[in-house]
Amino acid sequence: MKTIIILFSLLCSLNMMAQSTVKTATFSVKGNCGECKERIENAADIKGVKNCVWDEAKKTVTVTYNSDKVTQEQIEKAIAKSGHATQNQKVDPAAYKALPACCKYESADCKKK
Repeated sequence: MKTIIILFSLLCSLNMMAQSTVKTATFSVKGNCGECKERIENAADIKGVKNCVWDEAKKTVTVTYNSDKVTQEQIEKAIAKSGHATQNQKVDPAAYKALPACCKYESADCKKK
């Protein structure tokens, strides 16, 4: 019986250690519309990312990821390469230029909104 209890305790502790590598982060990402939402969420769909949701009203993304496989910095860089600046990464100029007009959040028309 002691052996079973020890094995059970060991398995539980290993399981808790494995789960501790899953993190959730929320950070700002510039964008305007539903098309931006789709692009941002798709850009963050890289190895190690479990879930990504961009909130259009708050201009934030909430990402759940495995920190053993990917870092927040890598996620932000992937999003910036898609044309959307994050709080820690500048946008790729060529990617921003290729965005549809409605998605260009730095334009004078969008700043009025």
